[in-house]
Amino acid sequence: MSKYQQLSEQIKQQIQTGIWHVGEKLPSLRKQAAYSGLSMMTVLQAYQLLESQGWIVSQSRSGYRVAPHAELTQNRSDSAIHPTESVDINDYIFDVLQASRSPGMASYGHAYVDPLLAPRHQVNRSLTTAVRFMSIHSVVDNLPPGNAQLRHLIAQRYAAQGMQVSPDEIVITAGGLDALNLSLRAVTQPGDWVAVESPAFYGALQALENRGLKAMAIRTHPTEGIDLDALERVLQTHPIRACWLMSNHQNPLGYSLSNEKKARLADLVKRYQVYLIEDDVYGELYEGEHKPLPTKAFDNSGHVLHCSSFSKTLVDAFRLGWVAAGDQAQKLQKLQLMSTVTTSVPIQLAVAHYLHNRNYEHHLKQLRRTLAKRKKATYQFLIDHLPRDVEVVNSQGGYFLWIALPKGSNTTALYHLALKHHISIAPGNMFATHAQFAHCFRLNASYPLDHAHQNALATLCDLIAQHIQGLMKN
Repeated sequence: MSKYQQLSEQIKQQIQTGIWHVGEKLPSLRKQAAYSGLSMMTVLQAYQLLESQGWIVSQSRSGYRVAPHAELTQNRSDSAIHPTESVDINDYIFDVLQASRSPGMASYGHAYVDPLLAPRHQVNRSLTTAVRFMSIHSVVDNLPPGNAQLRHLIAQRYAAQGMQVSPDEIVITAGGLDALNLSLRAVTQPGDWVAVESPAFYGALQALENRGLKAMAIRTHPTEGIDLDALERVLQTHPIRACWLMSNHQNPLGYSLSNEKKARLADLVKRYQVYLIEDDVYGELYEGEHKPLPTKAFDNSGHVLHCSSFSKTLVDAFRLGWVAAGDQAQKLQKLQLMSTVTTSVPIQLAVAHYLHNRNYEHHLKQLRRTLAKRKKATYQFLIDHLPRDVEVVNSQGGYFLWIALPKGSNTTALYHLALKHHISIAPGNMFATHAQFAHCFRLNASYPLDHAHQNALATLCDLIAQHIQGLMKN
């Protein structure tokens, strides 16, 4: 088969799987040539062949579009790819999170580390010192990109991993989610396509909805991570503007990509000229002796914006994060000035003081050890008490467990039932643009397995067993 015939078959399959919809414009000859590495003449031959077969139609001065009859041929689906032109999930997530705020709740549904693990006394002393000696010029001095000492200390932490990130590339933000949202605003326009994991962090889906972006959800394996072959197929065929992905201890699944996959991911975004917004807020919470590298470590083109935070390792209420934004740093600063103006000055000063004067590494080592112990104990408890047809995914690092009930289960219904017993979980529909994870849920395993939590987990396991039994009867 010639090259133009191969390309025409590839595009035909993309139409059949729903990547290109009826009436939607295909990439121009120039863009398709850049995506595929073929000549414009070869692309033209492929388009002309598809037109002769009735798959696409040419329109004067507007290129090629998918033909009306092609809708009838969409009888095959690529299970690795789920395109969504309009994300509509914010109301559902809001309702779930609001209902989980009741006092006395066993909060397995939220994403924060057990607050009792925070070094509150040391951090509060740093905050007191920072406020006491805060200059009257502090607001001006700490405008975007943020406190100079703090950016310098973060750059040193990159250097400890062999990464050269200048303090001038770093923008301090009001938490990790603010870092991610600013990055998304910097590299996309409403209507753009953004590749996300499936399942994905619900904050990413909310951000796409709020900005009017289209989601291209890519199949993600619980232990091996995102399907990079599927991602490349999408990059070849769709005008993806950015990818919002997690490479270490992904929320909700918990996996970490291998270095080989991170290197390939960095190569893909470079080759197809898209931006990777790397969500790495759990990167410090690894198991073992060596901190995993982010995808940013393999980036030599400036296409990776690395976002992280102190919220998961110090005090969540401080809401302090950053972006290693490279040549996008100035654009992020301008966007920040138009929104939050600046990140809280006392918080910036307090964290800088803490990093400079306290033993942050000692705290992290204790935190990682405690989280690993608690996660292992919670996993074992669930394995001992759940029905055998329930799968518990336990990846190294982080503090999430991903739990899959038999297909046909409804974890949103389970969530509402558990709330009546003062237990919250994060149902699978929070993490997807489609209902393919309605039988799953995420569980926060950062809490001690004390008497109260054992009772709560035992109750949850009983509710799951009852739910499955009811499913079998029906």
